[in-house]
Amino acid sequence: MLTIYNIPVSIYTAKLRVVLRRKGLAWEELPPPGGYRSEAYRKIVPSGNIPTMIDGDVMLSDSEAIAEYLEEKHPDPAMLPKGLVPRAKARERGRFHDTRLEPALRAIYPLLKDRNPDALGAAFAEVNRHFAALELLLNTDGLPTRELLLCDAGFAVTFEWLASLERALNMELDWPSSVVAYRKRLSSFPAVADELEHYRPAIRAYLYPEG
Repeated sequence: MLTIYNIPVSIYTAKLRVVLRRKGLAWEELPPPGGYRSEAYRKIVPSGNIPTMIDGDVMLSDSEAIAEYLEEKHPDPAMLPKGLVPRAKARERGRFHDTRLEPALRAIYPLLKDRNPDALGAAFAEVNRHFAALELLLNTDGLPTRELLLCDAGFAVTFEWLASLERALNMELDWPSSVVAYRKRLSSFPAVADELEHYRPAIRAYLYPEG
């Protein structure tokens, strides 16, 4: 059985769990010894990253590296398309999530304490800017729409966060129609639906710490 070091609110562990669920793999989750970023944890995982996976003698501490390792070790069901260009396009979409959209989401977290309208408005505008770029990417990269791919997993989780923030802050994002359709399609996959049901309490606990 795989071991995953995790903290409940981690987006990237939720992203990884979508892959684990889709591939039908068993895993156990443990909190990082000594807590996240602790010296005790860094003695096991030098980067201190969450999630980290241990598979026998193999330890990996980057969600994308873990996902591709699992894809190669457990290729059925496939979560990368066939062909050189489609695989490159899938990786491009996945990197867009990890280096553009998710960081724009993460930039909102520190603003939740004071909830300054101007700061939140600027942060939402940045998300909207990435939504517009994602719309173009979705309409041009030619990736299959009937399969759940590695690159889709992070988007499913980030979309859930963004919708939850809209409700919590009583603010609206400009969701392009293709992004709305993409979110709906991802939610139709059991691996995504099951993970979001599992993960929503962690979002709620973060946004509403007083219950």
